[in-house]
Amino acid sequence: MKNTVLLLVFLFATIVGYAQKEKKATLNKDTNLIEVVYYHDNGEVSQEGTFDLAGKLHGEWISYNEAGEKTSLGTYYKGQRTGKWFFWADGNMKEVEFKDNAIASVVDTKNKSGVVVKD
Repeated sequence: MKNTVLLLVFLFATIVGYAQKEKKATLNKDTNLIEVVYYHDNGEVSQEGTFDLAGKLHGEWISYNEAGEKTSLGTYYKGQRTGKWFFWADGNMKEVEFKDNAIASVVDTKNKSGVVVKD
């Protein structure tokens, strides 16, 4: 029972924390992709990117924090992360390489690198 209550509290906090106040979606007839922009409660852009007509993330996606600073940049292909993604936090940048929708390698701005092996 205690675990169920904790799970419900966690789910509620997650839903409220990531709720979007407003979004804008338009169909780009040239690319045949749906372009979307999501906003934080303070009016700053939260995310922008595109979906294919099947509703899967497809193309470049950019995320921003509430101050309007870029926090991530990367590409989706038919709903899967692909290629190099960039993540910014606390003045540092990490470059993450995705292969088959899984992390293949990580390089940070301090010239530290690591390879993640998927079993």
